[in-house]
Parts: sequence; C-alpha cells; structure tokens
Amino acid sequence: MVSYGGGVPLFPIPRVVAVVGPTAAGKSALSLALARELGGEVVNADSMQLYRGMDIGTAKLTPAERAGVPHHLLDIWDVTEPASVAEYQRLARAAVDGILARGRVPLLVGGSGLYVRAVLEEFSFPGTDPVIRARLEAELADSGPGELHRRLAALDAVAAERILPSNGRRIVRALEVIELTGAPFTAALPDPVPYYDCVQLGVDRDTAELDARIAERVGLMWASGLLDEVRDLARRGLREGRTASRALGYQQALAQLDGALTEEQARQETVQATRRFVRRQRSWFRRDPRVHWLDAASDTLGEAAMAALATVAR
Repeated sequence: MVSYGGGVPLFPIPRVVAVVGPTAAGKSALSLALARELGGEVVNADSMQLYRGMDIGTAKLTPAERAGVPHHLLDIWDVTEPASVAEYQRLARAAVDGILARGRVPLLVGGSGLYVRAVLEEFSFPGTDPVIRARLEAELADSGPGELHRRLAALDAVAAERILPSNGRRIVRALEVIELTGAPFTAALPDPVPYYDCVQLGVDRDTAELDARIAERVGLMWASGLLDEVRDLARRGLREGRTASRALGYQQALAQLDGALTEEQARQETVQATRRFVRRQRSWFRRDPRVHWLDAASDTLGEAAMAALATVAR
C-alpha cells in the first residue's frame, strides 16, 4: 500500500473518508487497511449493525477482527428500538467530530445509503404527525406492507423502487412525508450540499462473484449459529422490533423457528433477498458521481484507494 509516511501525510487527507458499496463486497477489509495506513477510526454506517446482539447475521466484525482499530456506533440500540436516521445522524456526527478532535481520520463505513448521506451532507428531516403515523401503522398491521408499498408506488415510483416491499416502517414514513408535504418522498431528499470535506470510495465486484460471496456468507451465517443468535434475540424482543425483525436473515430465521420455512428455504430466501438488496444499494450509490469506484477483487485495492485519495486531494 502507498505509505502514509510514518505519521506525516504525503498528501492532504480529506477530513472524512467514506467507504461505501453493496453488501459482501469487501468494505470492512479495506476500511481496516485504510485505518492502519491513515491513522483512522471507523464509524459504522450499516443500519443493522447498530443493534446489540445482531452479530452473525450482519457480519459484524468481532473485537479481534477489528485488529485494534477503534470502531464507533456498533451495538447502540436494543432490538426493540425502531431505527431513526435523525438520531443516527446526531450520534455519527458526534463520533466523527470526536475523531477529528483527536487528530485522527474518521472512516465512515457501510452500505446504508441514507445513513451515509445524513452524515456527510446538510440534511434535515421532515417532521412527523402522530395522527397520520398512527393511522398508517394501523393499516400496516391490518394489511401488511405489500398493500402500502403498492400505494407508495402509485404516489412516488422512485421511492417505491428504493424501499424494499417488506420494509413496512420505511414505507409508512414515506407515505407520512408525502401526506405532510404534498410532494413525493424523494423530493424531501435535498440536493447534496457537503457537511464535511469528504472523499467517498465505492467498493464493488463483478455481479457473479458477488452473488457467490453472498451465498457463501449466508451459508456461513447458519453454520456459525444464526439460529441460536435469533432465539436469544427473540427472548429480548426481536419479534416486537419494527426494524430489527425485518433485517435480512433475521426475518427468515424467525420464520424457520416458527416452522414456516425449512432451513434450506430460509437460507435461499435470505440469499435472494440479499441479492435484491444489493441491486438497490448499487442503484443508490452509482447515481452519485462523487463516489470513486474501486474493484474489490484487485490485488492492489489498497494502493488504488490511496491513489484515489491522493488524486482528489491535489
């Protein structure tokens, strides 16, 4: 890897380096290498790794795998707590600012596109209306997410394409914003105005290779004890968690525990759902011309990442 110069940078380092891209592409490995090279600390931008106890199914690095690199915003929420991008924004910016104050480089790492944008850009969130929210949540409970997703598709096709049909919480939020503002939910996303001086490095692989890695990862999840993890989380309220219970792998494992799916069916459903999610992640990040894309399969990935940082810094 291109040397950082033993603590003296060979080029101006951006205040924040983001490592983004689809699930299973190899973001974690690159982030560890960059952290060691740049003197950095990782800030998690994977929405499901925010939950305590959701380790195997999210491929969360163990303390040993973090290799001494400080990681922030892992294990901060109980599985019963609904995700809040606004709360994540507050916590992540505090973590980034703390890293900067220590004279180190914040590495924002993850594949949750909205979470990344919320940190890196001037980004405020539309308000909420408890009456509208309660009505939509009642409809969700009665009819399921499919019907609400079809309604969203009629009102805002772009938002419907970006939100998984099974993600009832986000569908409800999108419909709430549409009703509150009278505009498409996607119109609530502002034009990008940087909040931090940042370079975004996108990590991706050939589709066939990534599909194979996803299948391998899912198999490893079950072999490593995902079902035991989900049993324990179910005792801690996973089924009541509006966000956590819908996570890839966890939803399918719960169905297996309930007898609704066999293990093979649960695994295959997880593989297919993850591949669909990867397509959405690619669509999100590839639309952003500011992302510098790198081939995660390259033997010189680290050098390419440092070269991209140097090029942007000049």
